[in-house]
Amino acid sequence: MNQKVLFILHIPPPVHGSSMVGQFIKQSKRINSEFSARYLNLLASKDVSDSGKVSLVKISSFVKIWFILLKELIKYKPDLCYLAITCRGHAFFRDVLLIFLLKLFRVNLIYHMHNKGVSEVQEYFIYNFFYHLVFKGSNVILLSKFLYPDIEKYVAKEQIYICPNGIPEIEQFKLISNEQSNKVRILFLSNLIETKGVKILLEACNKLKDKSIEFECIYIGGEGDISSDQINAEIQSMNLSDCVTYMGKKYGKEKEQEFTKADIFAFPTFYEKECFPLVLLEAQQHSLPIISTYEGGIQDIVESGKNGYLVPQRDVDELTNKLELLIQKPEIRTQMGNSARNNYIKKFTLERFENRMLEILKKSLTVS
Repeated sequence: MNQKVLFILHIPPPVHGSSMVGQFIKQSKRINSEFSARYLNLLASKDVSDSGKVSLVKISSFVKIWFILLKELIKYKPDLCYLAITCRGHAFFRDVLLIFLLKLFRVNLIYHMHNKGVSEVQEYFIYNFFYHLVFKGSNVILLSKFLYPDIEKYVAKEQIYICPNGIPEIEQFKLISNEQSNKVRILFLSNLIETKGVKILLEACNKLKDKSIEFECIYIGGEGDISSDQINAEIQSMNLSDCVTYMGKKYGKEKEQEFTKADIFAFPTFYEKECFPLVLLEAQQHSLPIISTYEGGIQDIVESGKNGYLVPQRDVDELTNKLELLIQKPEIRTQMGNSARNNYIKKFTLERFENRMLEILKKSLTVS
């Protein structure tokens, strides 16, 4: 009989890295054939702008989840519980209530951390107290070795597994040449959150235009702490309407088409919870050179000077310089784009992610 694994995770909506990985796990034929798996969805938010906010709907949803979990523990009696834990804020304390219940039933736990910020609040008594309780005796899955310093106070290296995210291959992927255009196209794809570098990129575009460099910059993503009206107003106020366009949300084939049309992917994030952006894997999948920053595990995705460039956060001048270089040097764009595509195939396919996740879960069950 297959061993029982209870997955407590995030499933869209809203669409973000953690929820997409949760969906990949739930839909995985490999994982579901290997284990007797059951799933609980932790997400109560239906939109990114609602994330992190407390409401009666969310409280009611959590109470329901807590009682469903209690029922699962009594009747299903899992051998292992996988939990996509949130490391701080209201959601962390929500997770703590679930963890106490799991520990009460002596369930073997493994946490999958899609976010970071433990080290920033660990000096607060309440966080320090609960971190010690939460992480004691449990294994942790990290997306990158660069994320370990965030939790090293509470988790020994022997308790750590590294599992980079992976994404499914595009059906019938082809290296399609871009539409005939004299302008190089820069793509930004993320929710409109200021710390993702939305305004930093606009400032860089403004500098490129001042240098009389021809380009197009396309913004795609849902509203976050920046609304569609606000970004359009910024574009107009900076006199960038002729070269910068916000296109709203794009999914499926429409999103893939925009990746295909792009020449450069720009993601100048300084988002404090940034760990391992799936959008960078998508860009590499589409053979795009990436310009991003030294945040979270991004260094495990982008090797600066080989498949893109990493620039200091909030450094508009350096971002502008690297964009200018890639715009004016098509041979470097092609070389880096090919390297990016090879990096995706070697490290970040969904198959590789599933195989690594299976390996980790089996090891956790063996030592339990």
